[in-house]
Amino acid sequence: MKPIQVGLLGIGTVGSGTFEVLRRNQEEIRRRAGRGIEITMVADLDVARARSIVGDGVQVVGDARAVIANPDIDVVVELIGGYGIAKALVLEAIAAGKHVVTANKALLAVHGTEIFAAAAAKGVMVAFEAAVAGGIPIIKSLREGLTANRIQWIAGIINGTTNFILSEMRDKGLDFDVVLKEAQRLGYAEADPTFDIEGVDAAHKATLMSAIAFGIPVQFDKAYVEGITKLGAADIRYAEQLGYRIKLLGITKRVAQGIELRVHPSLVPSKRLIANVEGAMNAVVVQGDAVGTTLYYGKGAGSEPTASAVIADLVDIARLQTAEPLHRVPYLAFQPDAMSDTPVLPMSEVVTSYYLRLRVADEAGVLAQVTALLAGAGISIDAVLQREADEVGGEGATSTDLIILTHNTREGTMNDALARLQQLPTVLAPIVRIRKEELN
Repeated sequence: MKPIQVGLLGIGTVGSGTFEVLRRNQEEIRRRAGRGIEITMVADLDVARARSIVGDGVQVVGDARAVIANPDIDVVVELIGGYGIAKALVLEAIAAGKHVVTANKALLAVHGTEIFAAAAAKGVMVAFEAAVAGGIPIIKSLREGLTANRIQWIAGIINGTTNFILSEMRDKGLDFDVVLKEAQRLGYAEADPTFDIEGVDAAHKATLMSAIAFGIPVQFDKAYVEGITKLGAADIRYAEQLGYRIKLLGITKRVAQGIELRVHPSLVPSKRLIANVEGAMNAVVVQGDAVGTTLYYGKGAGSEPTASAVIADLVDIARLQTAEPLHRVPYLAFQPDAMSDTPVLPMSEVVTSYYLRLRVADEAGVLAQVTALLAGAGISIDAVLQREADEVGGEGATSTDLIILTHNTREGTMNDALARLQQLPTVLAPIVRIRKEELN
């Protein structure tokens, strides 16, 4: 059977890894796919560099549209990234009848509904395993392996940069700004790390997992997004003393009122496996009604781990290319006419528990004042930790840290209580609030 011919748009870190793994494991991949898979055309703005990577025998061009226009190309692999030209090229490839493989979580999280509709109308596949958690096959697991389950919730460490920073802050007792500079020096963080440290990258991925898990449209604009920039070394230290570790989690959950979709730092019990995922590694926990809890762990980025996911998508296309579109696995796991309109809840309606740190005046009656205010708001306290003043500010200090763990409370209720607490004259600094996830 004639090999599948692939056109690669962009041959940076992931593109070069895809080319190398496909070349190295060509025979193994052919045996699994039932036919060869060959990259025969590459588009990159740096033509000379691209040619040095692929060598002779592969056509290299500077214009991505030349790849799309080539009638011999069966599959277009988009590895450019971003929302702009990538969207135009993906839609043009679909219009030209090409299957598409992409690692572009930002594009699909924001414009996925439009792209999947265009692909369905044209009868072509859009595959995106590499868009979430790099080499971890979480998309395929959710879409196929767990298809018998009613998924209850997903919680994931799905951004390696932030996990590396939090691991370093915990191990070395350093503040965020110091560790970020080190992460940039080592290449774990970009020169502009905004998408990573503000939680946007994780929210793109959580949006895609939520759509697949619950059969809802991709709705990135409904996600609650909070990054790690305001975390201090003190909070990581206090969390450790209380038996928790702080992780940036992407969480999506089915509750009676709708779907939760949120990314934020969370206290996770140290005994949970996911709490012990360190460095730049990723992990995703999925809770299904039949299977129970499953954990997926591995490298969430990098040249060859991500290439592994890209090539897995190419193999799927090679196997299913001749299948009728109705017999293929749906893009978002559920049949298009069976998608749900279940609402994504605003963050104010989410119910979870909390860690609160208050810098307060070191004087009698402050703790009673704070706990009375919380009780008046209907917020139940699980634990209180009060540091000695000299532990916080040294000998002769006049302020101290009060750490409170709460039971489950509606976010809107907590927001109102924090606003009132902040107005107390004995509360001397902005209150730190971090959500707590037991992941039972």
